[in-house]
Amino acid sequence: MLMSAFGGFMWLLFTAMLVLAVVALVMAAMARPDAYVAADKQNKNFWLIILGITVLVNLLVPMLFLQIIGLIATIVFFVDVRPALKQVSGGGGRRGGSSSSDGPYGPYNGGR
Repeated sequence: MLMSAFGGFMWLLFTAMLVLAVVALVMAAMARPDAYVAADKQNKNFWLIILGITVLVNLLVPMLFLQIIGLIATIVFFVDVRPALKQVSGGGGRRGGSSSSDGPYGPYNGGR
């Protein structure tokens, strides 16, 4: 009974790591190559290779140590690289006081 529950938990954990890696890979592929350079991060090919290897390891190699290394790479992408890419690409959502009358350089005051 206990081993069955543990096996189910491990399957859920491995599936979650695979889903996160696939989502990170898709997001990395969708970003423009020049955004990586502008954000002062590794280039797009580097992240596609790292995240692609992570997906392959999660699918083909059931070694927890390698999967944890891939999970760390995925977390670094989500926490460090993706926000920098969004900021450089202008995709960062505006917070605090933003309204629909905001222009590209700030609030529009109606020509006053």
